[in-house]
Amino acid sequence: MMKRTILLLAVVATCLSSQAQTAREEIAENPYLSGSNYLDYNRQLSTKPLTPAPKGYEPFYLSHYGRHGSRWLLDKRDYLDITDALLKAQKQGKLTAKGAEVLGQLERFYPTTVKRLGDLTTVGERQHHGIGRRMTQNFPEIFLKKNVAVDARSTVVPRCILSMMAECEELQGANPSVRIHNDVSESLQHYLNQPWSDRLRKASRKARGTRDLYNRKLTHPERLCTVLFNDQQWAADSISAGHLMRRLFDVATNMQSHDTDIDLLSLFTTDELYDQWRIRNVGWFLDYGSSPVTDEIMPYSQVNLLRNIIETADTITQVQATLRFGHEVCVMPLACLLELDACGRTYTDLDQLDSEWRNYRIFPMACNVQLVFYRPKKGRQGDILVKAMLNERETTLPIDSNQWPYYKWKDLRQYYLDKLQKYENSATE
Repeated sequence: MMKRTILLLAVVATCLSSQAQTAREEIAENPYLSGSNYLDYNRQLSTKPLTPAPKGYEPFYLSHYGRHGSRWLLDKRDYLDITDALLKAQKQGKLTAKGAEVLGQLERFYPTTVKRLGDLTTVGERQHHGIGRRMTQNFPEIFLKKNVAVDARSTVVPRCILSMMAECEELQGANPSVRIHNDVSESLQHYLNQPWSDRLRKASRKARGTRDLYNRKLTHPERLCTVLFNDQQWAADSISAGHLMRRLFDVATNMQSHDTDIDLLSLFTTDELYDQWRIRNVGWFLDYGSSPVTDEIMPYSQVNLLRNIIETADTITQVQATLRFGHEVCVMPLACLLELDACGRTYTDLDQLDSEWRNYRIFPMACNVQLVFYRPKKGRQGDILVKAMLNERETTLPIDSNQWPYYKWKDLRQYYLDKLQKYENSATE
């Protein structure tokens, strides 16, 4: 008995210690986290076992929105801005041996990007196969039911469509009787990838100066330049060192999207990884979080998506699932709008933002929100319950519950409807 007690206390202490880690400590332990939205879904922080269904309840509906998996970068300049600077240095004899090595690695990698910019990678495909497989394992009452209906919809972007296909392949493989309806159309874009309103664009513009401030404040390329260039005066006069550092950081962190032996993360110290991540953490919070700088309205970019989630749930009478596929610029504000864990909180001190709000917890490649609905088993009475999962981790929701992570759907539904109505009323004031 004493041994069991000591073991339990040790486990609790370990969990508390893990939760108490700072962002810098987490990045030092797992440098891939510094990649923000480039983080490989399978390199995230460790997961925890799911809480069993409440006694007398069973899952009957899963409502999902997920981002595409890992991809190539979107613009050839993401790569060429780096190689152009290094080639310029090489021609003038200003590259160190390490600089020449980095140039060689990028020249070897760049041909793989031709006609592939923005495409899903094999890493991204694996991520979605894993998510689909775990859906069937976590909720067999839904996905293994004979002839279960799955409505799967995607934005018109190929990487999103292929991500949808990967998950659906897993569902079909686990249950050949599943009836999957796939849909891809511009007509779905209004909620799968809602365009910003003028109000949101105006709010976002207010943050330009703050973004620029943190770019300057947290970019320190001096040490990196000594690694790449053998003449620091030449580098200062001839290279936009801050821009080069930020570009190189993006390429380095996105290498985890590929099956490659190229390691560019090791070019950066832990402090540099942390600072570059902080720039992006602040930037994403300003554009999609509940920041006073942007009038705390950026999460409302997903008004149409939340309404679709609620309205679709209102129609469900049989066991089934709704899968939606899109982008991180939807998952992040959706998580904030839903107020999952700390996502929707307001922070005024951006220097302290990462004490709780860390973008890598919200939107790695293949990030997803799953709302799982539970109903009483046959012959039993009770409310419909729902739990939320962000990247397959159970989260808190913004109403009271006496049986976390399960909440009464009728109360949560009303909370969100009231929230949306309040926002829409404020737009007309």
